[in-house]
Amino acid sequence: MRFTNKTHKLMSLIASLPDIDRKSQSVFVMHEKSEKLIPLHKHTKGQLSYVEGGIAYITVDNKTYVVPARHYFWIPAKLYHTLRIGLFATVLRSLYFYTHDDGDSPFYSQLGIYPASELLIQMINYTEIWDGKHVTQTDNNFEFLIALKKILPQLNNTALPIVLPVTDDEVMLKITRYLDRHSSDSLTLDSVSTKFNMSERSLSRLFQSKLKISFLQYLKTLRMIKAIEMIIKTNKSIEEISYEAGYKNIGSFSNAFYEFTQARPTDFRKR
Repeated sequence: MRFTNKTHKLMSLIASLPDIDRKSQSVFVMHEKSEKLIPLHKHTKGQLSYVEGGIAYITVDNKTYVVPARHYFWIPAKLYHTLRIGLFATVLRSLYFYTHDDGDSPFYSQLGIYPASELLIQMINYTEIWDGKHVTQTDNNFEFLIALKKILPQLNNTALPIVLPVTDDEVMLKITRYLDRHSSDSLTLDSVSTKFNMSERSLSRLFQSKLKISFLQYLKTLRMIKAIEMIIKTNKSIEEISYEAGYKNIGSFSNAFYEFTQARPTDFRKR
């Protein structure tokens, strides 16, 4: 990586937020290595970002989307969102595109998180030559950026379904924080409802009314996020990760992991 302390200071994405929309017909390029929270914001350009070497989280409309390493995401123009980079080694490679051709494909109008192909990774990496700059039609090789945007709808865009709902409800927050701290335990609807002095039916209704998800699906998603984080951030064995994610059977863990990521844990780590 060619990042230095000096360029890191110059290349702050937070500091650059007001500058992204300064030229409506340009592509603004930003490659940054960090661990930070980028607060609620929007921009009038579509955002393509590739997550390299770590993990990122996007929060939109009380839902948190998980973006593991070697995945990219598209955020449509004017969509309010919060972005959190969850590991200092993470490099976020972002391009903010003009929108005059967004009507060419429904891809550009919806939030999506997808596994990145080698072709796309190499194309995004090449854009580091424009880091921190607005690139316009008057610049050499602007056609490269046009082509990059145009191929996005043509890629194998099977979205990654890892979405964890969030809420401001105080009762629900106590419960989800408890689940977060004890996700490796043998949690059941019965044990958690007893812990919070409510019936199983009441707890089920609370999850559906506040989070629009079942208790079991929330717990399963939370455990998958924990597993992805451990695979990316640690050298623990898959068996250890399976246990710490709340699974006593590595086969069940592998099947659940595949359901969420379309990859087995060992293959995911290799990537």
